Amino acid sequence: MNAEERKRILAGRKGSNKRSTNARNPGAGTTPGEPPRTFGEELLSWVKTIVSALLIVMVVNGLLIASFVVPTGSMENEVMAGDFLFVNKFIYGGSTPQTIPFLDTPLPYYRFPGIREPKKGDVIVFIFPGMRDQRKADEFQYYLKRCVAVAGDTLQVKNKKVFINGQEQPTPTNARFEPGLPQPDDTLRTFPEYAHYTRDNWGPVRIPKKGDVIQMNDSTFYRWYIFIQREGHEVEKEGQIVTVDGKPATSYTVQRDYCFGMGDNRDNSLDSRYWGFVPIENVVGTPLFVYWSWDPNLSLSQLGDKLSSIRWSRIFKGVH
Repeated sequence: MNAEERKRILAGRKGSNKRSTNARNPGAGTTPGEPPRTFGEELLSWVKTIVSALLIVMVVNGLLIASFVVPTGSMENEVMAGDFLFVNKFIYGGSTPQTIPFLDTPLPYYRFPGIREPKKGDVIVFIFPGMRDQRKADEFQYYLKRCVAVAGDTLQVKNKKVFINGQEQPTPTNARFEPGLPQPDDTLRTFPEYAHYTRDNWGPVRIPKKGDVIQMNDSTFYRWYIFIQREGHEVEKEGQIVTVDGKPATSYTVQRDYCFGMGDNRDNSLDSRYWGFVPIENVVGTPLFVYWSWDPNLSLSQLGDKLSSIRWSRIFKGVH
């Protein structure tokens, strides 16, 4: 074999090795042919990412854990204004999203069965039903109170002491009273209308339970007409005749279970004594613990003061 033949054989082997390598890695030795994405395609990709993240937040927020910021001091000293809470929604039954994230725009929602219903002593977060004379609240809001009575209980407040079914109830450990705060003329503000109850002396009233029968007549109409409207019915009085959905009625059968919410700050709390019962289906959860806390009266423009107001001792504090 001469020198020229040996060169041809070696060149053939090198070509064979190159073809074998390219067979194992088809992209080797080639330039990517995919054109760069347009601005519209990049934008669509970002939109898909953001929407996916929002959907995950909405599902978690609806079914498992939600965040709640305490706006007022009505639950002091158990919970302080400016506390940020994680709320367990799973215990009472999660739901499909109730609001659009960050906008607080209400959505129609479905509530799933929970482990149990609220019981006496639970701190509860719920959808505010509206003021005493309102069929529906002006805006969607969450409230935080303590459940002091449930459906079927008879509640009475006597000289600030709470009695359930005739038995005096223990005062919450961190309850707050403000002796220097004068008692207002509550007879024109408390629920129900014309009952002449006050903040410190309220009831006795049975907390409505599904199936309860309420007698409807000229003397009871004003105590119950807002309650019946909140259950989704039209109720009117013409002379001494009461009508429900246009039909004369001498009684009304309650369609839902309710509970009664009071603030631990008993002398400074806008609660069920003023605006009525909380439908059980409106209760969304119970707080787990405080994950952040600072002074809510300072704006972010006062960042230094805001940061110095952080209540480190409250972070990771449980709510009972």
